[in-house]
Amino acid sequence: MKKRVLAMILAGVCLISAAAGCGEKNDTAANGEPVRQDNVSERMGEDAQFAVGQTEEPENDDTAENDRQADAAGQKAQRAEEENYDTGDASLDDTRNQDEIGEKELLVVSFGTSYNDNRRLTIGAIEEKIADNFPDYSVRRGFTSQIIIDHVKSRDKVAIDNVREALERAVANGVKTLVIQPTHLMNGLEYNDLVNEAAEYADSFEQVAVGEPLLTSEEDFKSVIKAITDATAAYDDGKTAICFMGHGTEADSNAVYAKMQKMLTGAGYGNYFIGTVEAAPTLDDVLAMVQAGDYERVVLRPLMIVAGDHANNDMAGGEEDSWKTAFEAAGYEVECVVEGLGSLEAIQDMFVQHAKDAMGQLK
Repeated sequence: MKKRVLAMILAGVCLISAAAGCGEKNDTAANGEPVRQDNVSERMGEDAQFAVGQTEEPENDDTAENDRQADAAGQKAQRAEEENYDTGDASLDDTRNQDEIGEKELLVVSFGTSYNDNRRLTIGAIEEKIADNFPDYSVRRGFTSQIIIDHVKSRDKVAIDNVREALERAVANGVKTLVIQPTHLMNGLEYNDLVNEAAEYADSFEQVAVGEPLLTSEEDFKSVIKAITDATAAYDDGKTAICFMGHGTEADSNAVYAKMQKMLTGAGYGNYFIGTVEAAPTLDDVLAMVQAGDYERVVLRPLMIVAGDHANNDMAGGEEDSWKTAFEAAGYEVECVVEGLGSLEAIQDMFVQHAKDAMGQLK
């Protein structure tokens, strides 16, 4: 076989710093393993073309943060096990782990969610939209959260590949061209981790390309703002505060939420507010901003790809510390729209475009 040339394409410097965005718990490592920080180029095989989008430098002190987030995710999963909640029929969701798929694969990598119906309506919908737009590729699924994978397998007897299993499956299927499209919200540690893991397998394929997360370019922010304001236009009556709840991270990439808030306000959406579960802006920050206005009603929606545990419990739950409870206690009429961003067609179209851009990096 003739030797193939390694070509790692970096698309420039991203406006977002290093930490992954928001899945059901967080887009940083949630399986208790420290995020790998070794150099991507050192992990690549030298006989394959490997193309990636924009990557970020890792945080210097990320291990403790990721351990903390992993512990939090583990506690959430344990609570879920104890509650044994019913989230829909898992058999309706296509796990996309079939074999004998041909030489071209498009692997859609998500953090994941154990909420079966929402998984189908968000991640599943994104995968289906990508499959419809790229009929020459076999679309497959990989989750980064082993906690979610294990929970779904234990509860529903449904097996979902983790990223390594998905890559091994691609190798076993004889895939030659592999395009990986993440559904992460932002570019950071989880994205770098995915690139590193893919790089380990680069010499198993003729070509590998990794697409960009949802919020990468300035245009991405504008597109997401249009998507969420269009989706909530019916509530924009001058008396309703429309609040979006993101996950949040202690790493620098948390700045995406402030950036989103600034761009919303600058675009004339002064009654739209962005907050997070685990970072800033906090629930108290969002509540104070709403109370500074003349609002009678509050609509809550997740700024996450899926509407999983955070959306159902931290946002819309009846617990004392939920967003719904806090706003009701402050005297507002509250409506919760428990729908992930992945259910919006405009967001699905953005991932299709990012996958198309990744394919443009191939030979």
